[in-house]
Amino acid sequence: MKKIITLFIFATLFSCEENSTIIENQNNLLIGNWSHVSYNNDTTTFVRVNNLPAENYGISFSQNKIFTERTSGWCGTPPLTFFNIDGTFELEDTLIKISKNDYPNSFAWRIVSLTETALVVQRELTEQEKEHQKLMVSFNEISTIAYSVSCTNSSNWNFTAFGAKACGGPQGYIAYSNEIDVTAFLEKIAIYTQAEKEYNFNYGVVSDCSVPIEPKSVTCSNGYPILNY
Repeated sequence: MKKIITLFIFATLFSCEENSTIIENQNNLLIGNWSHVSYNNDTTTFVRVNNLPAENYGISFSQNKIFTERTSGWCGTPPLTFFNIDGTFELEDTLIKISKNDYPNSFAWRIVSLTETALVVQRELTEQEKEHQKLMVSFNEISTIAYSVSCTNSSNWNFTAFGAKACGGPQGYIAYSNEIDVTAFLEKIAIYTQAEKEYNFNYGVVSDCSVPIEPKSVTCSNGYPILNY
């Protein structure tokens, strides 16, 4: 009986030793492998693991500033195939700046807490993402104004180009009613278009060089303006 108990204790201790996580750098707890992701509002929690999982999401930070993401990509349809995406990272105080060879190419995480067993991060918008959000807010305002009037008589409607593609030319065309403040509306579009030009230049945005076809007219359908080409 004593022999059985001794063997059981030995096996338990050996098993615990095998399953214990390895701390690669006590001076920088970020270094290592992280998986078992859980989400809570705007924070993401990772659990330290010894190796990136073969069939699950995980991330890795190495001593030489190499970042690795173990992922199945955007498609969530089984059967999932997991693969590694390589990149680099920089740690500045509590901010992790990550660059990788996949979309999004660069992003940042703010460390909320970091222990030997868990990493809790919060997504921190980059300057590019903040500028892009401003563009989206501006365009939403333009769309709201453009469709604030119900389209019942197409003769009261017109259209204009908006935005700037990185390769040149407008992003597209938008219809608007002559019953709105047209001068203010077109000025808002001009401001948006210039802002997008500067955004493209500042962040090296690339785009296709196709030229949007200019509409010929506007017709009304169920209260909405339809561009005819």
